[in-house]
Amino acid sequence: MYHVDARTQETGDSQQVYLLDAASTLEVQALNQWIDSTTPDGQQRPPSVVLSSEPSHQVADQVRGIFDDPLLVPLRVTLSEKKHGGLLRRAFAPRGNSMPTKAWQRWVQGEDPDHSAVLVGEPATLSDLESRFDKAGGTSLSSFIRRQASLALDRAERDVIGSEYKIPRFVVEDMTEQKRFHDGMATLAEEVGEDVPEVERRVHEILNEMVATETRRAVEMWGTLGAYFSRAYKVDVDRTKLQKVRELNKNYPLVFLPNHRSYLDPLVLRPALLAEGLPLNHVMGGINVGFWPLGPIAKRSGVVLIQRKFSDEIYKWTLRQYMSFLLSKRFNLEWYIEGGRSRTGKLRPPRFGLLSYLVDALENSDAEDVYLVPTSITYDRLHEVGAMAAESHGAQKQAEGIRMAIGYIRAQGKLRGNVYLTFGEPISVKSIVDESNDKRVAVQKVAITVSHAINDTTPVTPAALVTMALLGIEDRALNVHEMWAIISPLARYIKRRGLPTAGGVDISEVDVVRSAVIAQVNAGVVKRFDEGPEPVFYLAQDKHLVAAFFRNNAIHYFVMRAIGELVVLPNEGQAAASTPESMWGAALELRDLLKFEFFFGDKEDFGHRLEAEVELIDPDWRSNLSDPVYAARQLESQDLHLAHRVLQPILEAYQVVADQLMLLPQKAEFDKPAFIAHCLGAAQARRLRQQLDHSEAISAELFDTALQLADNRNLVDPTGENLALRRRDFAREINEWARKARLIRDMAHHMLDDVDPLTVPSTVPSTDEQEDQP
Repeated sequence: MYHVDARTQETGDSQQVYLLDAASTLEVQALNQWIDSTTPDGQQRPPSVVLSSEPSHQVADQVRGIFDDPLLVPLRVTLSEKKHGGLLRRAFAPRGNSMPTKAWQRWVQGEDPDHSAVLVGEPATLSDLESRFDKAGGTSLSSFIRRQASLALDRAERDVIGSEYKIPRFVVEDMTEQKRFHDGMATLAEEVGEDVPEVERRVHEILNEMVATETRRAVEMWGTLGAYFSRAYKVDVDRTKLQKVRELNKNYPLVFLPNHRSYLDPLVLRPALLAEGLPLNHVMGGINVGFWPLGPIAKRSGVVLIQRKFSDEIYKWTLRQYMSFLLSKRFNLEWYIEGGRSRTGKLRPPRFGLLSYLVDALENSDAEDVYLVPTSITYDRLHEVGAMAAESHGAQKQAEGIRMAIGYIRAQGKLRGNVYLTFGEPISVKSIVDESNDKRVAVQKVAITVSHAINDTTPVTPAALVTMALLGIEDRALNVHEMWAIISPLARYIKRRGLPTAGGVDISEVDVVRSAVIAQVNAGVVKRFDEGPEPVFYLAQDKHLVAAFFRNNAIHYFVMRAIGELVVLPNEGQAAASTPESMWGAALELRDLLKFEFFFGDKEDFGHRLEAEVELIDPDWRSNLSDPVYAARQLESQDLHLAHRVLQPILEAYQVVADQLMLLPQKAEFDKPAFIAHCLGAAQARRLRQQLDHSEAISAELFDTALQLADNRNLVDPTGENLALRRRDFAREINEWARKARLIRDMAHHMLDDVDPLTVPSTVPSTDEQEDQP
């Protein structure tokens, strides 16, 4: 009828009692038949007890009434994974006390018996379980026995069905029955001035909302939904770091910290990690995605639903306890360190909250250490970028809900490209915390270290190069020769720096660039005009922020080069940048100006990186420092200019904000939403009058970071001293840097005008070739 897992062995103990972990009357019947069939002839059949989740069900008293110190052997029926029908069979399996249908019994028992197995968990004596129970300080021995039997069977079952089903059971019971937990609640009640019963009620309420209640069925269903949602992409996984990650996971819990580009991110990452032999992650997600029907499925498949903002001390304490429990049990975690999806394609500043709770949880857990895994998720095309770009232009964000989900699913109906998963070097939390006497400083260091690692492992995609080329010259269409004249020096620069590339492709190859251009044309980001003497390509109307998103995935690699280009140019009215000291001072000024846009190291690291960039431009720069015009002359002779492609849009957006700040009435209360709306209108007017070179400067996201900088310099508070003068100086500073960026843009355009078409390979695809591309 049912077959037994080959690893099952007889215990050989005459005082054994079987504990039946059964979900239906059919499973109880099957387990008892197995006991009968495995009892040797002439021996008395060992007794059995059916485990029940009812609080009144006293397992301990039952087994003690049979033998003084019996050996308890847990049993369970499992449906093993097969190529066909496994998910559907489990989906319709009877639950609880429901009677199985004859059709289901024939399906499982008669027609395909190899799909079922009887599992035998690791046995334990009653006295051993009593000792472990006393050590843990629990409140119910019967509940403890049920949980330990179920956990032993879970371990045995994972050997059959795979490590992805390593899921926690009885979380709330395990946590709340601990003496340490009750002592902590009593202390918490005293701190918040509440009665212990009220605190206990609130803690249970929070746990019931928060705790992921995984089931095997939901895990499989979520995996199926994820595969359907992300069907538009081919996933490319960089496995170079995953071997080390797997080895670490044998002894330590892991926390995967990806960047956040799309709603698809957790649906893409989970199956990739499971395919590499890693267990299921607990995803710390916002409760805003808990809407029906996705929310309940997500929660039952490992998503921890957390309130996005909370100041309640009881909530904070409960979250720490839950994270401590997961670390102690060596379950892996996952959350998105930016806190939300990037609207610009750049990595957003890290959020410190969950990292702070993680450090606290590690201190209070049984885990020796926890390792963070920086994770980069990069798409070469993405449906939702258009909506995020519209939000940056002032459109209302669509609320999460079933209507939004349905529209999102429909949009994934055709192949959109590739998604690249890459991983940084794992980071020990304990080692960083131990180096610092201040936990807050340690948390910030951990967060910045992870952010740098994510950036450093993010690959440069061909889409980033194509959009960078077009955005740098957006009012002008490019023929294929001009396109190649821009991309080829970029590709050489990337190769010289040894930067990672998507899928490890050689982005200097003509076919790679050709495919990237076709993909952007098919996506509607780039337009192709064929009615002239030769085909030309240009950015589609209102697609500048969409193109910028894909360029910005790799923009952090080019910031130092762009800064190096700007600091060698003299200020207006000067003949040349006079000394190396003045150029270094200018570089630090730019570093401070851009600190809310990019991640920079300390001044020493910043200096080393800047020198390395100058070395690439001119290895002999040190021997020519005495010539005040040498640096600017060298810059003009280069075939690669990046400042206008990387920094000019940001500087133009900052110009708008600085100018609008000067126009605010003195002592007027600052209204941020109204101010950004005014900036959007002013920027649009400037662009129409060709006073801005870049349409992507019309961005609420960039205006927001400009305001962060202004607020950091105390230029927003209307009560500040000498406010009008300081706002004017701020505007002048930004205007000077924007002027230099425009000079770099003019240099690049002059270089483009001198392109010799005979030296450039043709990459123009035919119309048929375009239609054949995905």
